[in-house]
Amino acid sequence: MDLKELLGEELAGQVEEKLGENHKIIDTKEGEWIPKDKFDQINADNKELKKQLKDRDGQLANLKDQAKGNDELQKEIEELQKENKDTKDEYEQKLIQQSFDHALDRSLSSAKVRNTKAVKALLDMDTIKQDGDDLKGLDEQLKNLKENEPYLFEEMEEEGEDKKPTFSQGEHKKQSGGEDPFVAALGLKGGND
Repeated sequence: MDLKELLGEELAGQVEEKLGENHKIIDTKEGEWIPKDKFDQINADNKELKKQLKDRDGQLANLKDQAKGNDELQKEIEELQKENKDTKDEYEQKLIQQSFDHALDRSLSSAKVRNTKAVKALLDMDTIKQDGDDLKGLDEQLKNLKENEPYLFEEMEEEGEDKKPTFSQGEHKKQSGGEDPFVAALGLKGGND
């Protein structure tokens, strides 16, 4: 069952519109709903692992061809082991950075940041450390930015506050010696007599 079947086409459209461009809902075959950023991360991991597997297969084929002498074979094995370790370390670093970036984007979105790129440029990234899904050191920096640079954040509305426009009833008095220009513009006769 997809989102449109579950909620109806109109309500599903409203939900997708409210979520905006940065948030998507993806329906998995098991019936669970996962955030788009987690799906993207898993998809990127899958592609990277497939690439690594293909590279390893090519390396093994080369190794078979070069297995003519033990010295050459030993040297090639050592080089491949080093390359594999370097590739693994690079891949793990990419995953850590990707996880950090997603956590930072989620935190900035929940803080109602207007321009994430501008706020990221003002943050001291070296002091922000990831602890699971939490980012240590980010809250203090965001608090300081809200105080010093409030234009970077959307205004938080009080939940109990009712934001209705207010109107005042002005008195349109006649200018000395003539007719009220406002009343005259509306084509009405009279005014405040």
